[in-house]
Amino acid sequence: MSSAAGKGVMAMIVACVVWGLSPLYYKLIAHVPPGEVLAHRTLWSLVFFACVLALQGRLGALGGALRHWRVILLAALMISVNWFVFIFSVQVGRTVEASLGYYIFPLVAVVLGMIVFRERLRLWQGIAVALACVAVLVLSVGLGAVPWISLILAVTFGFYGVLKKRLDMGPVVSVTCEVLLLAPIALFWLGGLHLGVFAEARPGAVFGSSLFDTGILMLSGVLTAGPLILFSYAARRVALATVGVIQYLNPSLQFFCAVVVFAEPFTPAHAIAFPLIWTALAIYSLAALRQERAARKAASASAVV
Repeated sequence: MSSAAGKGVMAMIVACVVWGLSPLYYKLIAHVPPGEVLAHRTLWSLVFFACVLALQGRLGALGGALRHWRVILLAALMISVNWFVFIFSVQVGRTVEASLGYYIFPLVAVVLGMIVFRERLRLWQGIAVALACVAVLVLSVGLGAVPWISLILAVTFGFYGVLKKRLDMGPVVSVTCEVLLLAPIALFWLGGLHLGVFAEARPGAVFGSSLFDTGILMLSGVLTAGPLILFSYAARRVALATVGVIQYLNPSLQFFCAVVVFAEPFTPAHAIAFPLIWTALAIYSLAALRQERAARKAASASAVV
């Protein structure tokens, strides 16, 4: 492995560890209503990303990027729903379902690729998707309800990926545009909370009520932007299949937080569904790695010729 690839792998691991342990952060502010958390996550992410672009001398790139504001706005709405549901799931003690959603996401992406981009569904992909469907069915029957948190997280992140494929711009510029378009909504919501017009779980807003709460909410910008920048760094230096495999560290750590740290219930239905998902992801990942290795060999052979 080259030095650049090694640094990329380390960056990817750090990003996934931050994402995977983020339930600890959101549990720490479980007393703050999820709408207020989401609004602050949006605004402080905008501040952080704007500072990064300013230091890079790339703030001017936002003007050109915003010409695609319709697609960016749709992507922003998808990711904001995703963020809100994840925050909500941690606060109400359903992090197990959230981790399942991020396990399912790659398989949802396969289905969306087939529907939206007319990509062919290979045999191994079909088997993996079928196992994921069985897992969701097992959970639905075992729990007596559809695991809607898992499905919303997987589907919104899947559609977010589809929309991002239509945008020819870097991830930092793209996400900065997204939170920029969401910022007026976030400001409107926070203004309503401070004025007492809106009330989620309590009257008024938490921000400003104590130094701890204020500092923790401001930290949400760093926790959102930092891993994304590391991910962007890694994606340019590490093979896509390798990135995909390392990404499973994220839901695995979320699962650890849910079961070991938060002691959330892990029912017999979960005990059947999760191994099915893990088996599906093992099939998917091994086949993707094999396919990438074959493509590299073919590229090397053609270069020699």
